Amino acid sequence: MISDIIKDRAELVNREIRRILSTGEPDGLYRAARHYLSAGGKRLRPVITLLSAEALGHDCRRAIHAGIAIETIHNFTLIHDDIMDEDEMRRGVKTVHTLYGVPTAILAGDTLYAEAFEILAKSDAEPHNVVRAVSSLARVCVEICEGQYMDMSFEERNDVSEQEYIEMVRKKTGVLIGISASIPAILFGESRNVEGALWNYGVYSGIGFQIHDDLLDITGKDKIGKDWGSDIVEGKKTLIVIKAFEQGVELDTFGKGKASREELERDIKKLVDCGAVEYARNRAREYIELAKSQLNVLDDSPAKFHLMELADYLVERDY
Repeated sequence: MISDIIKDRAELVNREIRRILSTGEPDGLYRAARHYLSAGGKRLRPVITLLSAEALGHDCRRAIHAGIAIETIHNFTLIHDDIMDEDEMRRGVKTVHTLYGVPTAILAGDTLYAEAFEILAKSDAEPHNVVRAVSSLARVCVEICEGQYMDMSFEERNDVSEQEYIEMVRKKTGVLIGISASIPAILFGESRNVEGALWNYGVYSGIGFQIHDDLLDITGKDKIGKDWGSDIVEGKKTLIVIKAFEQGVELDTFGKGKASREELERDIKKLVDCGAVEYARNRAREYIELAKSQLNVLDDSPAKFHLMELADYLVERDY
């Protein structure tokens, strides 16, 4: 089962995180920076990196620094994202800024960001390939910031289109999964064709993943480990909401900042009844199928099969 494969690779990632990302002084800064890493998580991005390396015929341990660098970047984005959204829960624990204050949380995120490139620079690969990997990850970080800004700006608009949403999601979520899948190809000097296909696999998987994540925000209730329904009360223009608004559906809690469970349940029923939830679910599946088609450039192997299974898992998980 793909859950067993994810768990096995994640255990390797967790061991190396404990080894590489040690604590330091000032103690408060590093406790804040390690808070989400210590809380666990499925480590999907570094798992994709390890499986991609295996699918290319390499020992996955040669890509471990790249995988941890990407997971570190991911955790940096979570800290800053939670500050901007004022969320109180993440992975079933209090958010960093809630526990340590906003100034410390900002510094914790910045620390992780810098550490990621230090870790990636230690990769077991030819120096010129490591340089290109560092450059590629830096460009991805720029796009993540662009995507986050787009997401924020959408909250001030009532005319966000599906195309704009997809571009925002591609940048905010897709590109980090894109580099997760393609960075082994960069490090090990594979052809641009293979690198591009793995990049596309990751980006399309990431878009499907984010659409499904938006679905979980309104259907996951107590399973998702963060504030349920937060996207609605924060006024997020998800694909679900965009489709509902196109049909003239009005949501009483949208953008209100807070709402009771009963109020949220009434609005979510509207989203289900108008077909917006099912539409988003189908679009997520379409992107996953597109992602899997990119793997045709790879020779058949257990790792290739696991990458296909993992793509399916991204839109089938319930938390």
